[in-house]
Amino acid sequence: MSIPQTYIAHFDLDAFFVSVERILNPALVDKPLIIGGSKERGVVSTCSYEARKFGVHSAMSMSGAHALCPHGIFMKGSRGEYSKFSNWVNDIIQAKAPLFEKASIDEFYIDLTGMDRFFNPLQWTIDLRNEIMETTKLPISFGLASSRMVAKIATNIAKPNGYIQVLPGKEQEFLAPLPVESIPGVGEQTLKRMHELGIKSIGDLAAYPVHILELNFGFYGAVLSKKAIGESNAEIHSSYDAKSVSTEHTFFENVNDISFLESTLLNMSEKLGYELRRDAKAAKCIAVKIRYPDFETHTKQISIASTSFDDEIFKAAKQLFHQLYDPKKSIRLLGIRCTEFTAAAVQTNIFENKVQKLNLYSAIDQVKSRFGKHSVGKAGKDKK
Repeated sequence: MSIPQTYIAHFDLDAFFVSVERILNPALVDKPLIIGGSKERGVVSTCSYEARKFGVHSAMSMSGAHALCPHGIFMKGSRGEYSKFSNWVNDIIQAKAPLFEKASIDEFYIDLTGMDRFFNPLQWTIDLRNEIMETTKLPISFGLASSRMVAKIATNIAKPNGYIQVLPGKEQEFLAPLPVESIPGVGEQTLKRMHELGIKSIGDLAAYPVHILELNFGFYGAVLSKKAIGESNAEIHSSYDAKSVSTEHTFFENVNDISFLESTLLNMSEKLGYELRRDAKAAKCIAVKIRYPDFETHTKQISIASTSFDDEIFKAAKQLFHQLYDPKKSIRLLGIRCTEFTAAAVQTNIFENKVQKLNLYSAIDQVKSRFGKHSVGKAGKDKK
C-alpha cells in the first residue's frame, strides 16, 4: 500500500488587527496605522504595511514607532472584535477542513494528507482562501507544502495577500536561497553564532556537517540540519475552541439510511448535552455539518433558546439536517457544533418550568459520571 502524499496548508491573516480596524473604519485604509499600548511604556502589536515602510515593526516600543513615524495613526485596538473575526474564520475553516489546528488568533494549519485522491489540494486551498476573503473581507495568505514548517515559510514569502505552493520534492530547492533566519525558532543568539560559522542561508545550513552543528548547538544542531532540508515532524493537532463544543463522526462506509443518520444525530446530541451540563453551560446556537463522499461539505446553523438538554439539541440538529441533506447522496461525515454559551440550562426559558427535566438530566449525568458516558442513552433503532 502506497504512503499518502502529505499536504499541509498554513493560513495567516495579513496584518490581522490592522485589517479588522479598517473593516470597522474604512477611513483607515492606506494610512500608516500602528496598534499597541501606550506611547510611554507600550509595544507595537502590529502595524500596517504603510507604517512598515518607515521601519516600524511589531514588538518594538511605541515610543520608537512614534519617532520613526510621527504622522502615523496610533490605536490601542478593539480586542473583542479581533476574537469575533478570528472565530468567524475558524468556523469557515472548520466547516471545510478534514483536520485543522488554530495555532493563534490569526494562524491556522490544515492537514490535507491523502486528499489528492479526492481533489486538487492547491485548488481546494485557493477556493477556501477565496471564501474566507469574500465572507469576512479579511486579506489572508497561505503556503502549501509537505510540512508545516515549509508551509509557514512559504506563507511568509507569499505575504501580503498571496499564496505559494512548494511542490513535493522541491523543498530543498525552495529553502536553499532563503536567509537562515527564515526558519521558525531561530533566535538572535542562534543566528549570531550561525553567522560566526559562516552560515547565512538555509542552503549553507543544509551543507554544514551535522557533528559541528551539534558541537555548537547541542541536540538542536541535528534538528536545525533536518529543518534545513525541509524535514519537520510536527503534526496538526485538532483545535479546542473554548467558545464551542462539537462532535463529528466519519462513517466507515458511506451512509444514506435516514433512520441511522437520525440515530447518529441523537447520540451526538446526548454527548454534547452531557458536556454542556458538566461545564455548567448552555448553547444558543446549533450547527450541523454534512460531508459527502466527494468531500463536498455543507453547514447550517440556527439560533435557539439557550439549552443544554439533549432533546432540544437533537430537535434543532434534526431540523438542520433535513434542510441540508440531499437524499440522492450518501454521507461520509456528520457533525454537530454548539456555540454562543450562556449560564446553566435551568435558566433557558423563563416561560416554561424545566426543573423536572433538569432533575431528570441531573440523575442521568450522575449515572454517566459513575459508570461512563455511554452507560445511559435514549432508546433508538439498532446502530450499524
